[in-house]
Amino acid sequence: MTHAASVFLTSPFEESAILTMDYMGEWTSTLMGKGTGNKIEKIKEIKFPHSLGILYAAVTKYLGFQHGNDEYKVMGLASYGEPAYIDIFKDMVKLLPGGEYRINPDYFTYWASAGSKKGFMSQKFIDACGPIRTKDQEIEKRHKDIAASLQKVLEDTALHITNYLHRKTGVNNLCIAGGVGLNCSMNYKVLKDSPFKSVFVQPSAHDAGTALGSAYYIYNTILGNNRNFVIDHAYWGPEFSNEEIKTELDLDKLKYTHHQDIAKKCAELIDNGKIVGWFQGRAEWGPRALGNRSILANATRGDMQDIVNKYVKHREDFRPFAPAVLKESAREFFDFDQESPFMLFICDVKLEKRKSIPAVTHTDGTARIQTVDYKHNKLFYDVIKNFGEISGVPIVLNTSFNVAGEPVVTTPKEAIRCFFSTGIDCLIMGNYLLEKDDSIT
Repeated sequence: MTHAASVFLTSPFEESAILTMDYMGEWTSTLMGKGTGNKIEKIKEIKFPHSLGILYAAVTKYLGFQHGNDEYKVMGLASYGEPAYIDIFKDMVKLLPGGEYRINPDYFTYWASAGSKKGFMSQKFIDACGPIRTKDQEIEKRHKDIAASLQKVLEDTALHITNYLHRKTGVNNLCIAGGVGLNCSMNYKVLKDSPFKSVFVQPSAHDAGTALGSAYYIYNTILGNNRNFVIDHAYWGPEFSNEEIKTELDLDKLKYTHHQDIAKKCAELIDNGKIVGWFQGRAEWGPRALGNRSILANATRGDMQDIVNKYVKHREDFRPFAPAVLKESAREFFDFDQESPFMLFICDVKLEKRKSIPAVTHTDGTARIQTVDYKHNKLFYDVIKNFGEISGVPIVLNTSFNVAGEPVVTTPKEAIRCFFSTGIDCLIMGNYLLEKDDSIT
């Protein structure tokens, strides 16, 4: 219920269908409901061991990644494969009338031995799909096809549920929450192919969002207060003034320059091929970097994805980077009809635009889009606008300000440490710029 409250009670909708999907709560893994005003009605629940979240986690572990953390990697890997194992996965996930589904227990052991060496899988799964991949083993075509099959069965099941939910509620708005709600490909599939006209996902859809849901469920639903908040941006974390940033720079005996029009300077650096650590305003709430704790680069360069991966992120080469685009320019480049301020939808890059933004176009022609609004992040908007005026393309590559295995930076000291321990060329914090010598462009 807290997942449902976290998204509906902070949504722009007065009335909406609600779908939550995660690993499991106490026992519920999938909840279908309807929100009206400050009330939430449960329509149907699906409980453990029948869980799309556990299914995705199980296959994540089977593919050699860390379950509960690396599911987004499997989502990215799926684009490189074909759903060659879909018939097996359809046998794992049985669709039933009334939007329900059941997990076939013959393929899994997670309710009895989740910590075993086989992970979540029974021998039947291994016989059908092959040996478990270890962490450092080469990724084969089979692994890509299994990821693609998993992604397809997730999307097919989500459509099965949402088609029922639309018939049941009779409304055109849908709110999605729970850890599975971070699956951007599924969200876009639901937006594109379900009967719902608008889909809203709040920026911290996973378990971190339940604190928000608890607070608003008490305030709005239990205490009966009218709703007075829409979560239209994610900038709720700590911030640091220019004075605080300068104090840290001086304390560390660093050379820096001050720039009045820092957005224009940043755009010029990006156009010159520099990788920029961008540290501004309040940190983002949720797993996505949305222009305040970001690493920015030139999306128009075909080699930039490899450069950022090699010198900064040190991550798997199949994982794409995201485009941050001016809200008013999004439809020019992407097949997408609504805002995506939280980077929670993957959509098609228009065919004629793919060559113009190769660094953020995935192998299947899609991108995990962030639309940037002047109202909510003027400085980041100005960076992209300035870059568009220079390059003709109002889009920058945006990835989180961290390296693999570490959290996104929060403080100036953390940003400085990340800057000097990676191949980031320039660091901009507030109005201050630090540059490295002899950087590779």
